[in-house]
Amino acid sequence: MLASRQRPIVLLPKKKDAVIADAVAPRQGDFGVFLPYTPLHHLLLAGGEFAALVVTSGNVSEEPIAIENGEAVRRLAGIADCFLVHNREILLRCDDSVVRLGAGKVQQVRRSRGYVPAPLRLGFEVAPVLAVGGELNNTICLARGKEAFVSQHIGDLENAESFSFFREAAGYLSRLLEIEPAIVAHDLHPDYFSTKWALEQESMQRVGVQHHHAHIASCMAENGIEGRVIGLALDGTGYGTDGTIWGGEAFIADYRGFERAAHFACVPLPGGAAAIREPWRMALSYLMQNFGPEILTRDMSFVRALDRGKADTIVRMIDRGLNSPLTSSCGRLFDAVAALIGLRDRVNYEAQAAIELEMVARNSNDRGAYPFDLRQVNGCWEVGTGVLLEAILEDLSRDTAVEIISRRFHNGLAAVLTQLACLLRDSAQLNRVCLSGGVFNNTLLSDLLVGALRSADFEVFTQTLVPTGDGGLSLGQAVIAASTVPAI
Repeated sequence: MLASRQRPIVLLPKKKDAVIADAVAPRQGDFGVFLPYTPLHHLLLAGGEFAALVVTSGNVSEEPIAIENGEAVRRLAGIADCFLVHNREILLRCDDSVVRLGAGKVQQVRRSRGYVPAPLRLGFEVAPVLAVGGELNNTICLARGKEAFVSQHIGDLENAESFSFFREAAGYLSRLLEIEPAIVAHDLHPDYFSTKWALEQESMQRVGVQHHHAHIASCMAENGIEGRVIGLALDGTGYGTDGTIWGGEAFIADYRGFERAAHFACVPLPGGAAAIREPWRMALSYLMQNFGPEILTRDMSFVRALDRGKADTIVRMIDRGLNSPLTSSCGRLFDAVAALIGLRDRVNYEAQAAIELEMVARNSNDRGAYPFDLRQVNGCWEVGTGVLLEAILEDLSRDTAVEIISRRFHNGLAAVLTQLACLLRDSAQLNRVCLSGGVFNNTLLSDLLVGALRSADFEVFTQTLVPTGDGGLSLGQAVIAASTVPAI
């Protein structure tokens, strides 16, 4: 992959004696490595003064990359000490692609430069459709006939600059491919910039697609699957059809629809987005949900480290249901465990707590597996976390190493998901399982789960052509919309 013509960034395991500074990718198990792919890269390295360069993209965090000289100087003046500019204009923003090895395959973490706009081949014909993706790690997709074209990585649509790039990319891709879409597919979340834009497109038929259904359909589409499958969609956030925030879902699904067959037990998300930035809130929420307020009287390191004033505020928010929407998110469970064992109270970038939890788990070969509750509630399987938390707290009281606790959590999660898949196979008479959602960027969990499912004689499908996270969402939206709208 390093030497391929696409020249992506490849995530590679750090060596213990690596000479790269500790400040580069701190508390991570991988470095992102790439070889020169532009004339400038070759010129910089040709003199022999550098064996390697540490580089980053030309943008402020959460903003699109700068591509014009004046724009770069204006936006990055407080960051860069000097600028090397050029008189050849850059036509369109396009980040580096990022890949890694997972579940025995090359996986796209970010599909962008080098891979776009190469088409993805579909197993069936679709009407011209534009899918506008979600809010985070946004991409768009144009599909027609038996081809789907997923755009470069656009990023998080959380500011005016990113939204401008989104509209620019949509127009450019349509002109480049000469596709005039008749259908526009969008997420169900009413406040997403992409959803609002789609609903304004009165010339096209507008189709709302549930977030996690799109994840499963994305996996199905790139693997050429038709018919029903068991879909495990695990991520951080997605708007559910019941008004709660989903993210730990098991579906019986095809392109035309889905049945929510199982989910993780819901817990409050105290403070909404603030709970994503501060994982300690999620740890407290899970503890409160399973043990009640008396948990704050326990003598344990997590409780001792709490700011009691802030903790009491969170407890009141949860009790009153104030700005504390319910979530079944598996990503938030990772956050909670990371905070509970002292790894990460606050995050500086998306999924930081979950990534660091995976990294410490890689340092252990412990075979233990924490238990989960698995019960039926109103005809739907629910994965509870009470016994999981009891086991973690017991290990913490014994001063068990965090890498062992994290490994047992990963092992237990793979085990309960395999058990759940077996239950759904028995009831639905299905043997194909599709795995999708940002949680599956965790290669340790992916490897454990894929291995366990295959040992249980399942046919398992993962993603390699588009990201398993929200970067692949638009592909799923496109095929669902084209399958559910009558031929135009």
